[in-house]
Amino acid sequence: MIELAAVFAVAGAASNAVGTAFQRKAASASAHGGLRLLTELVRRPIWMIGMAGVACAALFQSLALVNGPLALVQPLFILELPFALLVAAPLMHRRLPRSGWWGVGGCVAGLAVLLLAAAPHGATDQAPLTRWVPALLLCAGAMAALVGLAGPGRPPARRAALLAAASATGNALTAALLKSASGTFADHGLTAFLRSWQTYGFALAGVAAVLLLENALQAGPLAAAQPALTIGDAVVSLTLGITLFDERVRTGWWLVPELCGALLIVVGVLVLSRAVQRIQVVPVPAAERNTAS
Repeated sequence: MIELAAVFAVAGAASNAVGTAFQRKAASASAHGGLRLLTELVRRPIWMIGMAGVACAALFQSLALVNGPLALVQPLFILELPFALLVAAPLMHRRLPRSGWWGVGGCVAGLAVLLLAAAPHGATDQAPLTRWVPALLLCAGAMAALVGLAGPGRPPARRAALLAAASATGNALTAALLKSASGTFADHGLTAFLRSWQTYGFALAGVAAVLLLENALQAGPLAAAQPALTIGDAVVSLTLGITLFDERVRTGWWLVPELCGALLIVVGVLVLSRAVQRIQVVPVPAAERNTAS
């Protein structure tokens, strides 16, 4: 079922990118904030489209994690970054610089090389509590340490990178807990799902990851936050997949193309993160301006 898991993961990355782009489009047209912003947004069809995209992404991610290894599914969510740029640029009347397209190509090519060489396999849905306890303690401890190192007074770029790394750890932990909870739902139904501690664990971890991400984006430049977020999620997910769910990847000489693929991803993310800072504004046609007003 690994092929099916890959399809669901790519669909999840695309859905989340579309949802985020439409939500940002709706929010950018409002001058309000807080609760008033929310009450205004829920009346806008474009925002509801965005929420539907996010909801579909969560469903696709659950289906992917049930059918395949965490070490495969989470790295595929790296595609959310190029998907988001491809959707958001025309939607927000922006033009991505030429270097950005090289970054997109680097991300896609590097991910393909990495996953084909690693060939993650051997997934199971559940892990004993003796594995969960150290995993939870290490992830929570790492997140707390990163937040502590990103305290006030640090350079903005360093704060953004550290907080993004903490968010990436939370994202990976959320995915691991979601995989376990989704497996419980698939095997034993809704009642067992609601009685599983992993169900409430992934909700709490997900909220923490989102809050850390918002703080990372506020603390410093995207060029510092995005690489730590993207690469950190994949690395921690790979570690959790191996230690919790007995997932395996190919080693030996396969490590050479795996490292080459990982390097391509890092370079692609760095290029994309810098290209975002140089996105050009495309003039809005007069007819469209009149319609919007």
